[in-house]
Amino acid sequence: HVQLVESGGDSVQSGTSLRLSCVASGYGPSPDCMGWFRQGPGKEREAIAAVDRDGDPTYAAAVKGRFTISKDNGKETLYVYLTIRSLELEDTAMYYCAADNRNRPLALSVLRFGYWGQGTKVTVSS
Repeated sequence: HVQLVESGGDSVQSGTSLRLSCVASGYGPSPDCMGWFRQGPGKEREAIAAVDRDGDPTYAAAVKGRFTISKDNGKETLYVYLTIRSLELEDTAMYYCAADNRNRPLALSVLRFGYWGQGTKVTVSS
């Protein structure tokens, strides 16, 4: 059972950068993909980016350019990071880390991921 814990959310001013972190533990087999999603006030959860087991990233077309996803393999844990540059008011949302280990084709879809963290909140103000 994969456990995911996010951190790094904060209240920040627009134009600044932020790095979110997610640590995965308790898995076996290891996740074949990990990703970041977000859900803004009154909006549906949307995909931002994901990485496969090799660390190769895939980004949602709507967010390309300001977001960078990366992965670090620890001994018994996995870390996935999301760096957001030039934060905009519209980036205000709860950001969720997700993972899956069913070895299906990678897809930026909520349905693709079976494990979710509790989220970390990002609030952007002008």
